[in-house]
Amino acid sequence: MNAERRRPERADLDPRINLVPASPGDFAEAEIDALGSGAQHEDLRDWLALVAATDDLRILEGVDLDENIGRITEMLQHTEGAPAVLFDAIPGYPRGFRILVNAQSERRRLAITLGLPVDISVWDLMDEWERRMDTVKPLPIEIVDDGPVLEVVSTEDAVNLLELPVPLWHPADGGRYLGTGDCVITLDPDSNWVNMGTYRVMVHDERHTGLYISPGKHGRIHRDKAFERGEPLPVVVLCGMDPLLFVASCLEMPPGLSELEWAGGMRGRPVECVVGRYTGLPIPARAEIALEGFLHPDQLRLEGPFGEWTGYYASSAQQVPVLEVKALYRRNDPIMLGVPPEKPPFEAHRFRQYLRSANLRRELRLAGVPDVKAAWCHGVGGCRLFNVVAITQRYPGHAVQAGHIASQCRAGAYLGRITVVVDDDIDVSDLDEVIWAICTRSDPERSFEFIRRAWSGPLDPAIQPGKKGFNSRVVIDATRPWEWRDEFPPAVGPTPEEKAITRERWAWIL
Repeated sequence: MNAERRRPERADLDPRINLVPASPGDFAEAEIDALGSGAQHEDLRDWLALVAATDDLRILEGVDLDENIGRITEMLQHTEGAPAVLFDAIPGYPRGFRILVNAQSERRRLAITLGLPVDISVWDLMDEWERRMDTVKPLPIEIVDDGPVLEVVSTEDAVNLLELPVPLWHPADGGRYLGTGDCVITLDPDSNWVNMGTYRVMVHDERHTGLYISPGKHGRIHRDKAFERGEPLPVVVLCGMDPLLFVASCLEMPPGLSELEWAGGMRGRPVECVVGRYTGLPIPARAEIALEGFLHPDQLRLEGPFGEWTGYYASSAQQVPVLEVKALYRRNDPIMLGVPPEKPPFEAHRFRQYLRSANLRRELRLAGVPDVKAAWCHGVGGCRLFNVVAITQRYPGHAVQAGHIASQCRAGAYLGRITVVVDDDIDVSDLDEVIWAICTRSDPERSFEFIRRAWSGPLDPAIQPGKKGFNSRVVIDATRPWEWRDEFPPAVGPTPEEKAITRERWAWIL
């Protein structure tokens, strides 16, 4: 049993640091009484009010950008049950210019994002997510003339990105990254498809940033199409926004689907957007901070290195196209969302493990693989490198079929490594049980299959510099061998269903 995490008292803090209790009234009016049945929010400030009502939010004042915000964030993300933290009164910046970190590392806070009861179980949350992915229809955005994001607007030479507090997230980073928990909006040059993805954005100076996008990502495809024509790519970068938009931005969505329209469908009402005055791109009207500009094919600057989601500086500093910022839009007292990558699992992995796992199970079902009982994308593998699928075996080759499809479908294709298929008596979320199944039900000669030249990228730490782009995969069949499954020794211990019942009934002692 884990020891209870001790919350710091005032005496534990540097005398210059102030730990402030957060209350719902600090942010916005919110239907706090509805938390038990799922409450709706309109923007990040409504969301913060709901989180404060659950006592899951702390405010830290007076913490510096150069060392301690990054260090505290790293420790929060690696501490089970840690609260969301809002940094305010950052030295050198006006009070109210805030940074939110560790926002969705806990299931209860993800439930608030999705409008679900805060006490929802893991499997109920995943079932509901899968149901919505099957049934929710995208809603076209609603264009409005005004919104909070237009409270402060700077254009052309008046743009000054240095007015925003941007931490040095890791000591060895090549610069300060404004874009970690961001949404990057681009338009397909060949169609009206508006995409929104999460890519890293390093500040160069008052009006310029880097914008690194890995090969194969939708924003990179848009960029490459524009550059092939010798044209700049219009871009909007949101650096603080409704957490539902961030969830939409950093998950795999099908090509051609607008994440803004998908988020509207998930919420049941369109996302209100203003039109960018330079690019014509939609900008969510209730966002906190938005950058609008153009990514130029003939303007390159050194970007990186940056500590990435694999837990390594896997790609060196390189020349990357420069984003020229034509306009900076923000709310009064803006809140930046910080989700810096760390050694896995960090915050993004903690909420993605539920959603990406449900997506993996769904994609296997849609591909026609029968009797897929569960799937889990383990956070320790960055929700990409170590994925597990449980099936009820129905025919010879069923496990191998499930493993190959799981390794190459949309949820599993990019920078995967290990895919494991287990029987339905294994709890796929329990790493000990999964490794036990590999150790006792698989034999390497019979059970390990390899896929070569699969989709990887510059961030893959296991591929030698100069050779990055492809990697290999292993599919491990850790099921009881089909030919003699009835002769396999019976296992000791309860089934996953029996464990769930026991945990619920005896939670007070377990």
